[in-house]
Amino acid sequence: MSSVIVHGRIPIRKRLFDLVLVIPGLVLLSPLLGLIALVIWAMDGSPIFFLQKRPGYQGKIFKMIKFRTMQDRRDSQGKLLPDEQRISPIGRLLRSTSQDELPELINILRGEMSLVGPRPLLVQYLGRYSPEQFRRHNALPGITGWAQVNGRNKLSWQERFQMDVWYVDHWSLTLDVKILAMTLLKVFKHEDIYADGQVIMGEFMGNGPQDKQ
Repeated sequence: MSSVIVHGRIPIRKRLFDLVLVIPGLVLLSPLLGLIALVIWAMDGSPIFFLQKRPGYQGKIFKMIKFRTMQDRRDSQGKLLPDEQRISPIGRLLRSTSQDELPELINILRGEMSLVGPRPLLVQYLGRYSPEQFRRHNALPGITGWAQVNGRNKLSWQERFQMDVWYVDHWSLTLDVKILAMTLLKVFKHEDIYADGQVIMGEFMGNGPQDKQ
């Protein structure tokens, strides 16, 4: 068993693995990225990218980059409509194929993310984790992860966090390759995109008293 944490650092072989795949990948995908950006601009206008602060390795905050999939649609009082009413047709297509995640390759180049790791969640969740759940931040956040190939949004929050921590404690390059292969298969089959008809998972509100030990 090999832990992600090695004297407080990310193993260099994991970082090299990411760069060997991401650098040529960005070159090959650049026409597709340009096309997606053009379609978003033509159909939904600007901005093309969605930037949001997320906690990364050891809880350090960074700005995650995704293609924008939501429209700025509001009700008569000026409040944003629910997510399921704001997702655009192109946004729904991008999410169903996970292509909205492609700009996160830039986060990987910056060293803020990895191809594989626990998904970066919202900043406000940081104070809601149990100490055991917070250990998910002992790895770089990933575009895909162990939870994503084992149920993704169909999992409960507790199940997701358990899988994230399991990944931290069992990391190896072999496991990363396995997760990447499983991810490609799920994207091809369009599996586990939404949870029970929802566009996104419900908010994580924290644990019950029995889970905070």
